[in-house]
Amino acid sequence: MLKQLKKTQEQWGGSSTVIDHWLAKRQELVVAYCKLVTIEPNAAKGPIAKLPTPAELQVFCQDLVDYISEGHFKIYDMVMDKWHATGFQATTEINNTYHQISDSNNPLLDFTDRYADVTDDDDLEELDNDLSKIGEVLENRFYTEDYLIQLIADSLAYPPGA
Repeated sequence: MLKQLKKTQEQWGGSSTVIDHWLAKRQELVVAYCKLVTIEPNAAKGPIAKLPTPAELQVFCQDLVDYISEGHFKIYDMVMDKWHATGFQATTEINNTYHQISDSNNPLLDFTDRYADVTDDDDLEELDNDLSKIGEVLENRFYTEDYLIQLIADSLAYPPGA
């Protein structure tokens, strides 16, 4: 995830305030995920040494909800404002890609429902497996978001009538 994020930032960073904002929020989420699974960037991969604390899980769950909300509301609104200013209308491809991203919300929100309010007494037997699944969902979501960023960047670079 970190390598793909860096590649996306190198490719699209600075091309639009909307995209820069989106990538900054993604970076915050990726860093939070890595901290949760005790992966240090560039560190050797190994098994999780200890379970995250309830507070660490709560922070990640909140970051996850914030990221989903940010993408669904603020970033979408920022893109729509830019498009309305230029007269651009979303294509079927853009709408379908956005819906693919939205489809990933449910498994992410299910994770937050399950872990946002855990305590020290809760059994976290499935956490390792659930974190792995969430990592896969996020990776797929980021891949789809990158494709949407490409579509958005193209649309903002060539407004209608240009």
